[in-house]
Amino acid sequence: MVPDLNWSKLKPMQIGRYAEYYAKMEFTSYGYEVYTSEVDDHGVDFIAKGPEGVFLEVQVKAVRDNYVFIRKDKILPDDAHLVCYMRFSDGALPEVYIIPASVWKAPNAVFVSRDYKPEQKSKSELGINFSVKNAHLLEPYRAENYFSAR
Repeated sequence: MVPDLNWSKLKPMQIGRYAEYYAKMEFTSYGYEVYTSEVDDHGVDFIAKGPEGVFLEVQVKAVRDNYVFIRKDKILPDDAHLVCYMRFSDGALPEVYIIPASVWKAPNAVFVSRDYKPEQKSKSELGINFSVKNAHLLEPYRAENYFSAR
């Protein structure tokens, strides 16, 4: 049975919850053990233990538009911290990307780093800025590419 693909009818919290469950199933299908907590107060949605025994902290981000961000104080820019970025478009299953946080060490048109001054309202952030023009920069991070390289 195929899920209802009319994502635009879901509220932001519903799409976020769906994305978290979908991400956990994606990791599990590739042989990862998935550990969850009841409270997401540190920017980690779940821990994934890979077949090789390495533990990874995963932050899930679901979008229907073009920009999403993570506060810099919620993630370390290394390969043990991942962003599972999911793009939802009506009529299709979500596009899933697994992005090591280390990509933000060299920001570009898609992976942006924004530092705000202490007196500004916003906290410094790492963002994913999608556009058709820069979509090719995301391709290496498609979930199937990430998992097949393991």
